[in-house]
Amino acid sequence: MLHNQIKTDIKQCYTNLSAQLEHFIPRRAQNYLVAEIAKTLSGEYHDKQRMLVAEAGTGIGKSLSYLMGCIPFALFNNKKVLIATATVALQEQLVHKDLPLFRQIFPKEFSFILAKGRQRYCCSHRLEASCVGQDDSQLALWQEKPKKSDLGLLKRMLAAWQQGKWDGDRDGWPTVVPDRVWQQIVSDKHSCNSGMAKHRSCPFAKAREHMDKADVIIANHALLMADLELGGGIILSEPEHTIYAIDEAHHLPQVARDFSAAAASLKGASNWLEKLNQSVSKLADLADAQKAGRFQNTLQESIQHLVPTLRQLAGQVDPAVFSKDGSYRFPHGELPAWLAEEAQGCRDASKKARQSLAKMHDMITERLKDDEVPARSAEPALAESGHYLQRLENLEKVWSLMAQPIKDQGAPLARWLEKNPEQDGDFIVQVSPLEIGYRLDQLLWSRAAGAILVSATLRALNQFSYFCRQAGISETEGTRFLALASPFDYQNNGRLVIPQMSCEPQAEQFTDLLIETLPEYFEGETASLVLFSSYWQMNKVAEALKPLCQKNRWELLVQGEESRTILLDKHKSNCEQGKASILFGTGSFSEGLDLPGHLLRNLVITKIPFGVPTSPVEEAHAEYIESRGGNPFLQIAVPEASKKLIQSVGRLLRKEQDFGRVVLLDRRIITRRYGKALLDSLPPFKRVIEHTIKEK
Repeated sequence: MLHNQIKTDIKQCYTNLSAQLEHFIPRRAQNYLVAEIAKTLSGEYHDKQRMLVAEAGTGIGKSLSYLMGCIPFALFNNKKVLIATATVALQEQLVHKDLPLFRQIFPKEFSFILAKGRQRYCCSHRLEASCVGQDDSQLALWQEKPKKSDLGLLKRMLAAWQQGKWDGDRDGWPTVVPDRVWQQIVSDKHSCNSGMAKHRSCPFAKAREHMDKADVIIANHALLMADLELGGGIILSEPEHTIYAIDEAHHLPQVARDFSAAAASLKGASNWLEKLNQSVSKLADLADAQKAGRFQNTLQESIQHLVPTLRQLAGQVDPAVFSKDGSYRFPHGELPAWLAEEAQGCRDASKKARQSLAKMHDMITERLKDDEVPARSAEPALAESGHYLQRLENLEKVWSLMAQPIKDQGAPLARWLEKNPEQDGDFIVQVSPLEIGYRLDQLLWSRAAGAILVSATLRALNQFSYFCRQAGISETEGTRFLALASPFDYQNNGRLVIPQMSCEPQAEQFTDLLIETLPEYFEGETASLVLFSSYWQMNKVAEALKPLCQKNRWELLVQGEESRTILLDKHKSNCEQGKASILFGTGSFSEGLDLPGHLLRNLVITKIPFGVPTSPVEEAHAEYIESRGGNPFLQIAVPEASKKLIQSVGRLLRKEQDFGRVVLLDRRIITRRYGKALLDSLPPFKRVIEHTIKEK
């Protein structure tokens, strides 16, 4: 049961909120969501499965809801709250707006911090070492010979760190730090170890100290998955003592799949393995040659197996089998017998190499702690071995997945090769799982003290099933599901117009039809957004319409011609001046784009956003569904299109007083059997269908 103290704290938040905000209007849906979050976390619905999946439409106030529902419960029960988001924009909103507001209305003190991955911080010791000198071992770690400007930048960064003017966060440096420079000083788990005295004051170690003390941690989905893949509680708080508020939750399955995938080149890997081989003797000497002898031998033997094998594999690949996009996928994830055998050998060799180098690395670390080796020798060696350990870990992961036998149950792995664009005759080995739900359940849902998943778009075709399959969430084991409609008056403030069109999007003449039709929907409009499904079509239509736009004094702003920020600034400036402004964008403009009020009155969607399974992972997933007698179009393409279409139309009304129209130039939504389900999943706009066609 929910403790009375928590109820009192939440009620006090509402009282203070109404006093803080002028014209505050309580929202029933928001109140309900807060109550359901608190009840779920307290175990009122299920003692063990304390999970809520909530689709909350625009305008409900999702972030304030989960802050109000999670933080009082967590503080009372001595738990941490981890808020995970997909976008930087939402992180900034939470850190600079939502959490400061909640701090004002919440009757108790609490602290919060924005968490970043180790790779966003420099290692101060590596920074210092990179400025002291450039011997052969340090130069070997550069991908290319450093420029004078690179070395000058490193010295300025060191001075700023030593003077307390910079905290070592890459994002906090006033100019862009080139990747080639950052790689020389970035913190890594092997060489930047807080167990060593000289690294206890490193930027990441300091950030971690603050994180351990914070009550609320804000992170992105990628950092959450990175921590879980390490076992949980390594970078972030331990799952068993954490309440997770996962915002923009519809992105999490894809992020999780990306984290479980792996890739490594053949010739590229053999090149850095040769460089490692040249350093083995030096590392063994620092580790104590007598004690490290067997590890040195195993490491060199493993390298001597891997280098010729990887080069031989690159020579055995037939370039003729590759598709136009430069990839070749193994059907059903099945490798030819000869490659499966080689994969096992590469797996075993890379594992032995990684274990042996790790032993030598640890031995150098211990000798450094005991002052048995000078720091000037040991520190660069640890940085070098740490660099190679990370590469070996990835190589081992790739070949372990490649060597994994096909399972009798469940989806196979997608396995494919890609031509390396950076080196002729080289190929990148790629492996990815198709379904990741079981992994999320294993790493997160079965361990978390509580989990609240929210998004404006979690359902597909008005059902949670598609998301649950992706995310590994059971629909029958106590999980609470909510679908809360937006408070907006869609019927009176918005129209969904489906015009009469002479052809459908798959027809060759559809692009010409768009060029002919679109100007009709710009007439008399000051703020328009047109969403396309392909850059090619967008650019062709834009090029054709530019003369007409100039003639009518409509400013046409096309994605890709300038940065997103500049385009939106120009659009806002045009709207402020009453000048007709038209934005052209693709799929990335259909989510996260906020153009409230007079900044958008006219939204045109050129076609239903069906994805074409072009990537090897998508092709493999479709192949797997077909092999089980399923229909990939109905099971993947239609649900995905439903989510994307909801996100697209969601650009129009951003605040309660907004109004405007959505024009969908794709008749399939009323001519195809699946169209009704897509149409019914959209917000309840007033519908204007220009005429009907007999359903197919």
